[in-house]
Amino acid sequence: MGHLGRLKDEYRALASRLGAGTTALPEPDAEAARQARQDLLQLLYTPDEARLASLMPVLPSSLEDVARRASTAPEALTPRLEELCDKGLVIDLVSPTTGKTTYMLAPPVIGFFEFSMMRSSGPHPQKAVAEAIHAYAHGDRAFMREVFAHPTVIGRALPHEAAFDEEELPEVLDWERATSVLREARSLAVSLCFCRHAAQHLGRACASPMESCLSLNAGADFVIRRRFGRAIGSSEALEILAAARERALVQIADNVQRQVSYICNCGGCCCEQLRAISEFDLRAVNPSGFEVHLDEGACAGCSRCARACPIGAIQMVPQRVEGRTRADLRPAVDPERCIGCGVCTGACHKDALSLKRAAKPPLVPADVVEKAVRMAIERGRLAHLVADEGAGRGALFLNRVLAALLRLPPAKQVLAHEQLRSRFVRFALSQVEDPTA
Repeated sequence: MGHLGRLKDEYRALASRLGAGTTALPEPDAEAARQARQDLLQLLYTPDEARLASLMPVLPSSLEDVARRASTAPEALTPRLEELCDKGLVIDLVSPTTGKTTYMLAPPVIGFFEFSMMRSSGPHPQKAVAEAIHAYAHGDRAFMREVFAHPTVIGRALPHEAAFDEEELPEVLDWERATSVLREARSLAVSLCFCRHAAQHLGRACASPMESCLSLNAGADFVIRRRFGRAIGSSEALEILAAARERALVQIADNVQRQVSYICNCGGCCCEQLRAISEFDLRAVNPSGFEVHLDEGACAGCSRCARACPIGAIQMVPQRVEGRTRADLRPAVDPERCIGCGVCTGACHKDALSLKRAAKPPLVPADVVEKAVRMAIERGRLAHLVADEGAGRGALFLNRVLAALLRLPPAKQVLAHEQLRSRFVRFALSQVEDPTA
């Protein structure tokens, strides 16, 4: 690996390019974490690959657009892009309706971090990559804050459906149910869990199944095409889901309502999203929209629920119970930490816990474009996103971005104004009445 502070120009350009996307690879303050970031880039990319990647768009663009950016003929560029796609450093998307292929730079997450560990072996030295990722992500707060310290995060919790009373279940929307999301997916794949595979290389393997990461729709198409996983049907996907729930794993899905691209089956010991909550105290996972309710009369105070919670959101506290002379222990749920996954309800042998609809529902973006726009606004990158992509993607892209902007609350529209300073967008947003007025 290179010496700290001597990162070659192509790697500096790549790090800068990643900074134009919705999740970046920020430079940390801690020296060891800075070295790990440098090591990671050099482990994953050759200098030539880094040079090309630094010219890639951060959202899907045609081969011709990428070729123009790279000042290379399309026919000469194709084999180089194929190699980068096979390594998970570039993502190619094939439209199921038109068959057209577009390319984009893979972000760190969900992206080349995960792809580096989705196979049992790969083009990179996996142990060294796992060590570099861990040292970078856990040796400094910079990366965890980049990904998880903003209102719009990459993943949302899906509730365990067994946690609902029969009268509550019909109120759970299809996009809130893991079973419905899997049944409705156009294609499905299963891969090794990045988090558990990396933990294994770090000498702290857990007992949960390694092959448990589910990809859906366009995500599954890429995973299958590039052999990061294997194609499965909905019946096997539902079996994997059921087995994960039997092991009290949390389902975390793509933070969108439509065209979900992944569902992870996560445990508190390895999952980076859950560890961002427990170790860094970040609101790293969008809550499910449901909250835990306790039937105090049925509760035995056994603390099974507190021990089962993967993020330490439940504490046992003394509480007076009617008809008893002394205080008993009862679970107290931290509403700022709980993600409404329902794992605790399955641990309760007295059926004292259940999930109920939360009074204030979480905001879940409608689709990937709205999610990208929200993340870009919150990170101060909307102008980069629109300027970079609008030039190459034309009216359709701008229309989708504008539609996403129009769905934003007034406060975020003001931020969009400030970042874009576009007369066109200002005019479009001015046509929308303020619903709070």
